[in-house]
Amino acid sequence: MKPRSWKPNVTVAAVIERDGRFLLVEEHTPQGLQLNQPAGHLEEGESLLEATVRETLEETAHDFVPDYLVGIYQWPTPARDITYLRFAFGGRLGEEIAGRRLDDGIVRALWLTPGEVRASTARHRSPLILQCVEDWLSGRRYPLALIRHYA
Repeated sequence: MKPRSWKPNVTVAAVIERDGRFLLVEEHTPQGLQLNQPAGHLEEGESLLEATVRETLEETAHDFVPDYLVGIYQWPTPARDITYLRFAFGGRLGEEIAGRRLDDGIVRALWLTPGEVRASTARHRSPLILQCVEDWLSGRRYPLALIRHYA
């Protein structure tokens, strides 16, 4: 029997706070409508920062400039069939790009207070959403120089 090849699914997320509210997206998932940060999978050839900028644009129609690493999170799903390795970045959101269509499955972008994020955990795509918000609120901001990308 050939041993199973295992690797984590590398994802990125944007933690964006403006005027005391956090930007989340509402999206269709196999579990129904759920909330997430602008987030997605690292694609071949991308840096982690490029992936975060791309995912934020695709899911919110806004440019994003990463300024900090908020945290690195390893989460095995409850079924233990997938492990996600998430790199969450905080930064600045640019203007909305008029007429830009959101990714398939994304219903809308919305701004929630920390209390609203905490109150909506039953609709979160993963426990990483609240953890990223809590880490941001506790002041976790690490320099982007921690990340090295070799092309």
